[in-house]
Amino acid sequence: MTMTSDIGEDIAGAVAARLRRDEDALRGAWESAPAGVARHVMIDNLLEPGLTMRIYRAFPPESEDWRRLDSFRERKKTFAKLDRIDPLIGAATDAFQQPDVVAAVAAITGMRDLEPDPSLYAGGVSKMDRGDFLNPHIDNSHNADRTRYRRLNLLFYVSPDWRAEHGGNLELWDSHVKTPLEIPSLFNRLVIMETDRTSWHSVNPVVADAARCCVSNYYFSAASPDGADYYHVTSFMGRPEQPFLRFVNAADNMLRQQIASRLKISRGKKLRRLPENAS
Repeated sequence: MTMTSDIGEDIAGAVAARLRRDEDALRGAWESAPAGVARHVMIDNLLEPGLTMRIYRAFPPESEDWRRLDSFRERKKTFAKLDRIDPLIGAATDAFQQPDVVAAVAAITGMRDLEPDPSLYAGGVSKMDRGDFLNPHIDNSHNADRTRYRRLNLLFYVSPDWRAEHGGNLELWDSHVKTPLEIPSLFNRLVIMETDRTSWHSVNPVVADAARCCVSNYYFSAASPDGADYYHVTSFMGRPEQPFLRFVNAADNMLRQQIASRLKISRGKKLRRLPENAS
């Protein structure tokens, strides 16, 4: 894989060094994550703050190039036309796909068969403004052609001065989606979380007049997380206080699962790589 610029190599080196520096503590946090929710670990002060601020400022301004998702499942924006984006965003995203970073993550999680995703299937950048949310869900189980299982989500938050009371925070749920563990989307924080058949997670509504910006990456493996063969589409559920929405989601999930199973395709987006001279 080629980096979009020298800064990409610098970011990858900095991320790998940060993870290796606290490897033992991070491994302990991963192994001692609360029972009943997806295993996870938080890494604060991932990069030099000035660099993370540059990444935040490189997020595209409001335009029609943002893809708006607005349904009973989620409300957020993603950016699809990556040839029009600041190359720093591509460099920051690519950094998490580099071998040294993957190896450092593997050492923390104990997952030795991790594979990065150079296609950025379902990865990239997202923005959430006031009122935006992502309801409880489990991610699509596979990559685009169903040859690999999704194993980890890497979520890098870059919005400055973000506080828990702003909302837009990651929530990890128990298998019955009754009680969440809330993880604030703080500036310069990386969250690594496991994804499998029961890793329900969500983002609670943003209540501040500010943009919650995130750089997302995913790792896959040939082996199933639990040793059994399975496949599922991204499946949503209403929050505990939304019983009717839970009923609607159950029917919606079943229908989309049947369609995907018959067509033998995964749902998601495959993002184009940034050209070397993107501007």
